[in-house]
Amino acid sequence: MKALPFAGAALAALLVLSPAAQAHKRWLLPSHTVVSDTQWITVDTSASNDIFYVDMPFPLAGLQVTGPDGKEAEVDNRLEGHRRSVFDVNLNQQGSYRVTLFRPLYVSLYQLDGERHHQRGQSPEALLKEVPEGATEVRISEVISRLETFATVGAPSDKALTPTGKGLELQALTHPNDLYQGETARFRFLVDGEPVSGLEVEVMPAGTRYRDSQNAWTVTSDENGEVSLEWPQAGRYYLEANHADDRAEHDKADGRRLQYMATFEVLPL
Repeated sequence: MKALPFAGAALAALLVLSPAAQAHKRWLLPSHTVVSDTQWITVDTSASNDIFYVDMPFPLAGLQVTGPDGKEAEVDNRLEGHRRSVFDVNLNQQGSYRVTLFRPLYVSLYQLDGERHHQRGQSPEALLKEVPEGATEVRISEVISRLETFATVGAPSDKALTPTGKGLELQALTHPNDLYQGETARFRFLVDGEPVSGLEVEVMPAGTRYRDSQNAWTVTSDENGEVSLEWPQAGRYYLEANHADDRAEHDKADGRRLQYMATFEVLPL
């Protein structure tokens, strides 16, 4: 991937912000990930310091649920509450489902009276209109975030897991609903459909609220964009990766930051 040509160190810091540096992590948490019969499941989403402990609601705009046939699955009871957002998914056919919150937006960064400021919006033009008079070092960044989780009825299938070719994505070489304690899973990471090497991927088990250490670990993708993850124990896990480059689609954006976040359930042997 190309190196970032930005002049401002502040913008570079914004684009390559590491997972550990972000105060609130955003996540999806399904009530069930593997079931034997067709049924409804509930999915929570929130942003919090403690993984899977609700704190701040996350907007449901950009929600996409793909069924085993590759078509949009039925979603009901969408609610954006004060602490979390929630929705139900109808698992009405055998196979695997992918639940995605896809959120593209833009961020402006500028200096004013010796202080750094930033704002979020849906277009560079709108953000530039909001920049105060006298601001300096104005930069616009494209930010594309993808939150995902997975659920399967019966035997796992792959059609719903097909990458879209947009932004930072996970290609499951090991099925995300076929994860077991003590076994190793292999995932490939893609940027715009192409493998990305040197990507740092952070993995963290649930329960951070109830221990002194986050117990997170980091792996780095190889030349094929692949990482191997051995699950130390059964339970739910949070995964996050970030990538920055200069391939923003809008000509008024100086660069882009890509984020991928996912929730997995690891089962006991």
